[in-house]
Amino acid sequence: MMMHEGLGATHWLWMLVMAVIVIVPVSRICQRAGFTGWLGLLAVVPIANLVLLYFLAFANWPAVREATDDAE
Repeated sequence: MMMHEGLGATHWLWMLVMAVIVIVPVSRICQRAGFTGWLGLLAVVPIANLVLLYFLAFANWPAVREATDDAE
């Protein structure tokens, strides 16, 4: 018994739009920190997004290391 058969495509389109809205800025943050932008994909994976958040919060960012090396 399927009550909302016509909403399937709309649902997936909405999910895709929301994923892009989340992935793009997270990917940009990863790039600015000096990591690969592909880590942004983890933002939409449950539990992995929390691991990514803690990784970014407590890791030594390569971009910061390069900036301090250049300043010396």
